[in-house]
Amino acid sequence: MYRTKTCGELRLANVDENVTLAGWVQRVRKMGGMTFIDLRDRYGITQLVFNQEKDVDLCDKANKLGREYVIQVTGIVAERSNKNAHLLTGEIEILVSALTVLNEAVTPPFTIEDNTDGGDDLRMKYRYLDLRRNCVRANLELRHKMAFEVRRYLDAQGFLEVETPVLVNSTPEGARDFVVPSRMNPGQFYALPQSPQTLKQLLMVSGFDRYFQIVKCFRDEDLRADRQPEFTQIDCEMSFVEQEDVIRIFEGMSKHLFKYIKGIDLPDFPRMTWHDAMKYYGSDKPDIRFDMRFVELMDILKGHGFSVFDSAEYIGGICAKGAAAYTRKQLDNLTEFVKRPQIGAKGLVYARIEADGNVKSSVDKFYSQEILQRMKAAFKAEAGDLILILSGDNSNKVRKQLCELRLEMGNQLGLRDKNKYACLWVVDFPLFEWSEEDQRFYAMHHPFTSPKPEDIPLLDTEPGAVRANAYDMVINGVEVGGGSIRIHDSKLQHKMFELLGFTPEKAEERFGFLMNAFKYGAPPHGGLAYGLDRFVSIFAGLDSIRDCIAFPKNNAGRDVMLDAPGVLDQIQLDELSLQIVQH
Repeated sequence: MYRTKTCGELRLANVDENVTLAGWVQRVRKMGGMTFIDLRDRYGITQLVFNQEKDVDLCDKANKLGREYVIQVTGIVAERSNKNAHLLTGEIEILVSALTVLNEAVTPPFTIEDNTDGGDDLRMKYRYLDLRRNCVRANLELRHKMAFEVRRYLDAQGFLEVETPVLVNSTPEGARDFVVPSRMNPGQFYALPQSPQTLKQLLMVSGFDRYFQIVKCFRDEDLRADRQPEFTQIDCEMSFVEQEDVIRIFEGMSKHLFKYIKGIDLPDFPRMTWHDAMKYYGSDKPDIRFDMRFVELMDILKGHGFSVFDSAEYIGGICAKGAAAYTRKQLDNLTEFVKRPQIGAKGLVYARIEADGNVKSSVDKFYSQEILQRMKAAFKAEAGDLILILSGDNSNKVRKQLCELRLEMGNQLGLRDKNKYACLWVVDFPLFEWSEEDQRFYAMHHPFTSPKPEDIPLLDTEPGAVRANAYDMVINGVEVGGGSIRIHDSKLQHKMFELLGFTPEKAEERFGFLMNAFKYGAPPHGGLAYGLDRFVSIFAGLDSIRDCIAFPKNNAGRDVMLDAPGVLDQIQLDELSLQIVQH
């Protein structure tokens, strides 16, 4: 073997042992007649010592090494005189007696250190170098540990891991599919699965009552920090269960991961209806690490001569505890923040609660102190607090603007601590969402989500009011997983397709295989899917999922390392019966 020990395992107990190490040169330091080299591998860093007085040729050879050279050394473990408390191996060093250069290396385009000088684009182009950095490697080690623990937990709960196909048929709902042309079937295409939804339901029909899979999924949609065109789900399904059964099993899995990986015992997760989440936080994935819930103010602030409020459909605000000391410049910056195009508010009204309990507002001339005190009472505000108010003619739009303002205030006041975890189940989603543009209903989750049994009669009279038997798990304002109880009755499933605008022929064409399977006895079933990438990124304290994926794409969906996607040769296009049309 090239090594007898790794660069992360030697301690004082190994002093006087003769060992062989192999790895990459992290840095070279020359001090008089001594040369010190930090040797790095996946497991850590060990200091090597070369003494010119003892071996001139060996020391000269060491002085010629460059960063990222791959070397092998043999030597004696010795106790360091100047110990490094920041390294696990910082109490020892290797007195080198033999050095072999296994591979030379050109100077890397950025430093292979935690605080690198490489920008995102450069690091993605040389991702194989970026993966040598301790912080990036640690994210992948965390991912491995979490995936391994998920498998262990679900196996203990009686789940079977079953692989499903990657080449499937295209689905009409949800994001755009990635499609794959079939050479053997000219003019026809496979799709890459957005999720194994129908396949796991077929496994339930097959009697595999507890299924899971850690599976690649694909969606051709615009990207952002928490999205990639290919991502990994912990996909799960269970038979003969109700919503409470699914929540219990997978809340248990999440608690197990927090305990095993982070050493944290979490309390039972609170529940919040979708309606309350939107009303009080303007989001179906609220960050409940801090309070600052919305308070509606229409009854208090309308009808007093301030035209902005008098004409508004919705007036709402938040109370930032202890923020009354904000300067005029800080308040102006907040106003500019909410007026940014991506947020779209027209302005911001503020009110300070002063030391004597009086309220000082930016719209004082329109409101008496009596009215302002009523507003203060609605927020349960105290001296030193700052109230921030938005309004508009569309309540949903204003709530979303308030959501952005609330999160920004949470950031500014240090309330979104990445080492604090607030978990939540959001339940009772609407079954449908209405598209004004298309003048039709879409499934809020997917077409196979079951309505609440008590709401089924509303499908014929008021479909927009029907609640779904659906649930999302939210951690720190991030939707980590979601699922539902599925429709297992063919008649109800056909009704769902009808409300979503499918003709019987189209439903048969797209989902006939599933409907036919249901005829042979489908059990009641339900499940959920976690985003493994998002789960890992939360545990790692990352703002983006990219650094917990080995080879991610950039925001344009490109792999800049592989230079993909790329063009095909004409021979390949001809084999696939494809012709490229320029627009």
